[in-house]
Amino acid sequence: MKSIEFYFEDIKAISFHEDFLKNQIESLVINEKFKLGELTIVYCSDEFLLAMNKQYLNHDYYTDIITFDYVEKNVISGDLFISLDRVNENAENYGISQLKELYRVVLHGVLHLVGYKDKTDEEQEEMTKMEEFYLAKIDFKALKV
Repeated sequence: MKSIEFYFEDIKAISFHEDFLKNQIESLVINEKFKLGELTIVYCSDEFLLAMNKQYLNHDYYTDIITFDYVEKNVISGDLFISLDRVNENAENYGISQLKELYRVVLHGVLHLVGYKDKTDEEQEEMTKMEEFYLAKIDFKALKV
């Protein structure tokens, strides 16, 4: 069964072109030679994600995303928890729209699910290259929020 579900936890819902983002995710998954299974994306607050980071990963710091990988063979499944507080701050720091940064973080999580890592400098460089590759396919000016 394939599905992409979005939820909001501990924050107010925002507009992010849900169907369009689903299409971008599916395109990435297919392009990377995988099949889409069940993907849950939960937008949340810094504090909610910090508590998860402590509980599940023993990390005591803020992050923009935590990816739980349930991939089996070539079927992508997982849970992405994304801090909108971090997304908004990153967007401001990078001088980009909040929507573009939100999409970057979502695509980053999906890239993890298809096998990209970001622990080493070399892996981070490849991850950033792939994020930019998929973001370049999106006309953010055409997406009005």
